[in-house]
Amino acid sequence: MAIKLALVVTLLLVACAVSKGRSLRFPTKQLDRYSFPPGFSFGVGSSAYQYEGAVAEGGRTPSIWDNFTHAYPERTNMENGDIAVDFYHRYKDDIKLIKEMNMDTFRFSISWSRILPSGKLRDGVNNEGIQFYNYLINEIIKNGIKPFVTIYHWDIPQALDDEYGGFLSPRIIDDFRDFARVCFQEFGDKVDMWITFNEPYIYSVAGYDKGNKAMGRCSKWVNSLCVAGDSSTEPYLVSHYLLLAHAAAVEEFRNCNKISQDGKIGIVLSPFWVEPYDVESLADKEAVERALDYYLGWHLDPLIFGDYPKTLRKNAGNRLPSFTQKQSEIIKNSFDFIGVNYYSARYVTWQLHNDPSRLRFTTDQHVEYKFTNRSGDYISSESDELKLVYVYPEGIRKLLNYIKNKYNNPIIYITENGYDDYDVGTKPREQLLKDTKRIEYHEKHLQELRKAITVDGCDVRGYSTWSLLDNFEWERGYTMRFGLYYVDYADDLKRFAKDSAQWFKNFLERRDQPSPMKLFNSIQKWWSVLYNYSLEE
Repeated sequence: MAIKLALVVTLLLVACAVSKGRSLRFPTKQLDRYSFPPGFSFGVGSSAYQYEGAVAEGGRTPSIWDNFTHAYPERTNMENGDIAVDFYHRYKDDIKLIKEMNMDTFRFSISWSRILPSGKLRDGVNNEGIQFYNYLINEIIKNGIKPFVTIYHWDIPQALDDEYGGFLSPRIIDDFRDFARVCFQEFGDKVDMWITFNEPYIYSVAGYDKGNKAMGRCSKWVNSLCVAGDSSTEPYLVSHYLLLAHAAAVEEFRNCNKISQDGKIGIVLSPFWVEPYDVESLADKEAVERALDYYLGWHLDPLIFGDYPKTLRKNAGNRLPSFTQKQSEIIKNSFDFIGVNYYSARYVTWQLHNDPSRLRFTTDQHVEYKFTNRSGDYISSESDELKLVYVYPEGIRKLLNYIKNKYNNPIIYITENGYDDYDVGTKPREQLLKDTKRIEYHEKHLQELRKAITVDGCDVRGYSTWSLLDNFEWERGYTMRFGLYYVDYADDLKRFAKDSAQWFKNFLERRDQPSPMKLFNSIQKWWSVLYNYSLEE
């Protein structure tokens, strides 16, 4: 009788532990939130144009992406963000999804043209826009999640581009300063974590050198679809004014009495990691350093050292603007943290470009980016060139160590890391819900991130996935699915949890149940007591 009772008790203990613990279907291989330092945060990301929709509701006016997708639909897969994933109307339900995954933070951006319809403070603030973001922030906080706000995620009001060319003009600096000030004053008492700009490299290069994203400008010989632009000067000019606008916003942040003492502000950069195409080639090793100067140093050097990398000055000459002494002083140290969006890696090889009639930002680097090395090996185990992301988890650790060693180990947040599935609407939903490769991608990157922190001493404070939901992925429309939740574009934008959502829920589960050792000791104790009891019988 006692033995039977012991078996029952054991089974009850195990059942209780399993019901409270992780699902065996999604093992995390000894990795969970407690593998990272106390206070380390985990979250998911989004952006206004990619998520909100409601482009003509609530007093919002068009942004450059509204204009770009409608004027040149062939450049965005004949799709746009008019509805996107309808976050504007469904945010309460979507916030619940974040809570269900045990996430700590939610990163979203504020639509400039929803707050300042003309782009300018002097023309008035849109109270409906303020109200929407207050409701959103309140809902995030109510669900025990911390808001992480991006002020600018590529969607300048079209009115400012029409008036003076947007970031091609120094006039943008004061207008962005005003926009940032409104955000700080309206939301600063509830938001601690702020980002000025998302991915200035991509915004400047894709928008003004390659022309494949809004503003869609470039030299005609670079891309025949570009109707105007100069790929040799405009990317440098845009980033120059962007950095000055960033510094102006940080100045406003530090002077705003609405910001709490815990408030922090930074900028988000988007470097690839790069490896030499030929490990025996000195020229290719130098190409690696040059590529990192462009991908990372172009925007990080001014923040740390007060000026651009010497490589850029040497290669671009007077096409690269200069900072005055005062500007340099304002930009230097204008951050509390650096956000890093890391997805993938490439091989690079030296390549000389010396045609003076065809100068452009990309060829100024004198490098060529490749998917394979000299031996023909892909940098990733996957070789699907339809995908955006080539999986190279080691790159995140190498990149963080590079930043630590060159830039004096600044505080870093991984603000995006994600895996895409290419889908033109032909893959069954059930196939895309079983996203084992996405789970492997995140697990491997988190393993490398943990090493960078605990072994190498990189000062990383948080990790955010891209993205909560499948969404509008810019020039690729809705064909790239990055979400932890599947969005059914053919059925009322219904959300369905992918396996990766369950994996993160398990990974981030907080320990309110006995540890495995305590459970084992408890079972052992029960067996001992009942065994002794049976002997007495």
